[in-house]
Amino acid sequence: MARIPVSIITGFLGSGKTTLLNTLLRQPDLSDVAVIINEFGEIGLDHHLVESADGQVVQLENGCLCCTIRGDLVTTLQDLYHRRAAGKVQKFRRAVIETTGLADPAPVMQVVLADPMVSRVFELDGVVTTVDGLLGAVTLDDHEEAVRQVAVADRLLLTKVDLATKGIETLKERLATLNPGAPIVEIVRGNVGADLVFGAGLYDPSSKSADVRTWLNAEAYTRPTAHLHDHDINRHDARIRAFCVDQEEPFTLRGLEMLFEAISGLEEGKLLRVKGMVHVAERPDEPAIIQGARNIFHTLEWLPGWPPGSRNSQIIFITQDFDRTEIDEILALINRMTRTIGSNRA
Repeated sequence: MARIPVSIITGFLGSGKTTLLNTLLRQPDLSDVAVIINEFGEIGLDHHLVESADGQVVQLENGCLCCTIRGDLVTTLQDLYHRRAAGKVQKFRRAVIETTGLADPAPVMQVVLADPMVSRVFELDGVVTTVDGLLGAVTLDDHEEAVRQVAVADRLLLTKVDLATKGIETLKERLATLNPGAPIVEIVRGNVGADLVFGAGLYDPSSKSADVRTWLNAEAYTRPTAHLHDHDINRHDARIRAFCVDQEEPFTLRGLEMLFEAISGLEEGKLLRVKGMVHVAERPDEPAIIQGARNIFHTLEWLPGWPPGSRNSQIIFITQDFDRTEIDEILALINRMTRTIGSNRA
């Protein structure tokens, strides 16, 4: 069964999420989208756009659905899907979840990736973070939540750049240091198309084929980023590490299981996001896709074949207060152990 792609829109207070959502909701080609928000009032729905309202769900004239989160997100997604299956709301083809400005997006990612009932019918398309072009640097200085929102993103939308007279390039360098793999898109006068929000994840939304190389963007983690001197970088930025592990030796299934066990046991908050393409010895022609938020991982997904290029395993780690050398030590130990197990069996 084809799963419904879910895009997560996050960003700090005042960074432009409301403008982004209102712009999207007015586009006629988004009639098959369900937008899940915390309160209808937060995005200022124009009354003339509302066709009908049924408590939790509002139907717009162009066919879009808006749904408020009541209770937890799992319940909301399940209820919305059951309404869709029963024909009580339009058969939407994708969903957008807007987080609050102060929220850490990781728990939302965990629900979509790992909750057994949700992940059966929904899949994570990508995480898009809005960053205020005027006040982004100050926000990153003062708020750890804003730094984490940037760090876990698949795409960064830099808003209000037409109003900012200086500092945009410095801010972009800072964002690229925090999250080397996420493309940075400048938004001028609030103009944003659906293509900037959708399709930020692993699968092409039209063909459903996997574009793994673009999704990982592993080469970005090896390119030098602009150096930010100690007096320019604040303590929040300094706590984030983004790096790619590139391993030629295939993992065994047991070795991959041991890796999950090891990093899932890390202190809560140290691991922000993991995504990768892994060469597994038992299935050498089918790369495994791994995704995780915090210490929770999605079930392995297997691609039918390798994309052009190297067959090395490539795993992106976004961490906080956690050095790369510790990951390297974990991997070295796992590789030694699985090699020993294999030689003993032989």
